Amino acid sequence: MSAPIPEPKIFACKQSQDLAKDIAKAFGSDLGNVITSTYSDGEFQPSFEESVRGSRVFIIGSTFPNSDHLMEMLLMLDAAKRASARHITAVLPYFGWARQDRKDKPRVPIAAKLVAKMLETAGATRIITMDLHADQIQGFFEKPVDHLFASTIFLPYLKSLNLENLTIASPDMGGSKRAYAYSKALESDVVICYKQREKANIISHMELIGDVTGKNVVLVDDMVDTAGTLTKAADLMMERGALSVRAICTHPILSGNAYEKLQKSKLEELIVTDSIPLRQKSDKIRVLTCANLFADVMLRVNENKSISSKFLM
Repeated sequence: MSAPIPEPKIFACKQSQDLAKDIAKAFGSDLGNVITSTYSDGEFQPSFEESVRGSRVFIIGSTFPNSDHLMEMLLMLDAAKRASARHITAVLPYFGWARQDRKDKPRVPIAAKLVAKMLETAGATRIITMDLHADQIQGFFEKPVDHLFASTIFLPYLKSLNLENLTIASPDMGGSKRAYAYSKALESDVVICYKQREKANIISHMELIGDVTGKNVVLVDDMVDTAGTLTKAADLMMERGALSVRAICTHPILSGNAYEKLQKSKLEELIVTDSIPLRQKSDKIRVLTCANLFADVMLRVNENKSISSKFLM
């Protein structure tokens, strides 16, 4: 008689402990025990304090900078592989380094491709992530990638607001596809911001394509970093006659003086997920959890059930 297959096990990287606890609770499990030893020079070593032999292992961790977060995920994947785990799924609520998805000028890396290869080499047999910066990043992997959309979280909230004269906006040309998908689901109009950058995170010029007069506008983006684009777009739309401007952004990076920009802007509300923990609280930021989404998909993966409904905008 063959031995029974062990129950799936869920482990968390340090940067995603709170989210991972919520995911594990929704999954119906407890987080596995991991101890991390740290040397005086900053080198660290995670250790699974329980057997994972023959198990399906889920390792949860967003890989936003600094690079220690990515390194911790790689080390835990390698540890699971060397401990003879049967399947190893890297659960990345936020896939970091994704903005470097192509060569936009000579002699630069394609970091997203490099990270994909490192995750696979470390031992990941499957990737679960949400709202990649660019859809083509899925093609950087040779292993299965489940690319989830946070629209399944945001759309019910937007509908609950019952906003009249709703208009969906994209803060740049690259996000127009996402904006059109939301507008289709909400049966609303679309406007697009056209921006020119002086350099990374610095906008030199922005124009609005479309009419927002008398509209309640919702900006849609995959991430918010310095909040420069969102706040500039919100201020521009209010100047052009919008009644209100909100923004939904899946990943709240919020670096530098982003919180100060949000407070001073005419943005009424920034709605985000907890894929990245907030550095500080703000009365302008509303956090919607993605724990149930990931737990549901992880359960379906474990039971070999379809998850196609989670891919739909």
